[in-house]
Amino acid sequence: MRPFLSTVLFIVAGLAAAVAIGFYPAFLAAPPVQDDEQSGFDKTLVIKFSHVVAENTPKGLAAQKFADLVKAKTNGRVSVEVFPNGVLYTEKDEVDALMRGDIQMIAPAFANITERVSAWELFDLPYAFLTDEAVEEAFAGEIGRILFKKLESKNMMGIAYWSNGFKQMTSNRGPLIHPEDFKGQRFRILPSKVIEAQFKQLDAKTIVIPFNDVYRGYETGIADGGENTISNIYTKRFYQVQQYLTISNHAYLGYGVLTNKKYWDKLPGDVRKILMEAMDETSAWANRNAIQMNKTQLEQIRSHSNIQLHVLTESERAEWMKAWDPLYKQFEKSIGRELIEQIRVLQKKYGG
Repeated sequence: MRPFLSTVLFIVAGLAAAVAIGFYPAFLAAPPVQDDEQSGFDKTLVIKFSHVVAENTPKGLAAQKFADLVKAKTNGRVSVEVFPNGVLYTEKDEVDALMRGDIQMIAPAFANITERVSAWELFDLPYAFLTDEAVEEAFAGEIGRILFKKLESKNMMGIAYWSNGFKQMTSNRGPLIHPEDFKGQRFRILPSKVIEAQFKQLDAKTIVIPFNDVYRGYETGIADGGENTISNIYTKRFYQVQQYLTISNHAYLGYGVLTNKKYWDKLPGDVRKILMEAMDETSAWANRNAIQMNKTQLEQIRSHSNIQLHVLTESERAEWMKAWDPLYKQFEKSIGRELIEQIRVLQKKYGG
């Protein structure tokens, strides 16, 4: 009996210790919290929002504003935890993490969505959007609706489009004024077939580098140059490691604010309503703010850096547009003829 009694005492002592430190064996554990519909909404609902840029960028500021609005509108019952600078997931794996349900919200650049849904390549076409008004119309209209719909088969749901701004060209090997100036240079790109083809069309080489490694890539000469918005060039200090900047407005950098569809569908209706109210308010503010940030920070770069800056003339822009126009036919099949035709309508409407 003594060995049996010793064994029983040992088990009891072990269970007591486990309970004391907060570990509960399966048969002692409390019943799991019912979360299919977040019944009762008694505990704080935590939504993790991961992104890869700095807090002081248009996307970083928008993510934090959204979190603040949700907290205020729900009196703290819903908490959006923002994780910037790729601390949870990098550009390479954040979309897969969302699809698996490992994270609840992300806001990837359009190019990072194209590997899963090719129609999103539309946003990477050079000179697809000629003005901020054209971008706004695309986001709010049929183009935006169609692209969000295409996400659902991948267990993703689009809830907003956020702006960063028009992309500009930088280089360390000479000013980029005419299409032939690109020849032989190596440019950092996002993982997009359209962007890769854009540079190949000009006899340039490309290399994919994660956003948070771009400064080092320029500094070490792994890449001669790249394309980015003024706000990214400014906040990441790319102007310190690039000698030439061309204001080309040749393409648009924006973000799709996405959530895991199964997760979203399980949220109570009143929670979804509050989240969308906060998101709509955030998006209107964020897209205005992005335009202003790019203007202000371009002046900062002009005033406080040694980078040589060139603004494309109308005739120079026409050269770039002509050189890249074949890409529209090249990617018509993967993007879809209907979407390409809608882009052509926008180009004509806004001065193409």
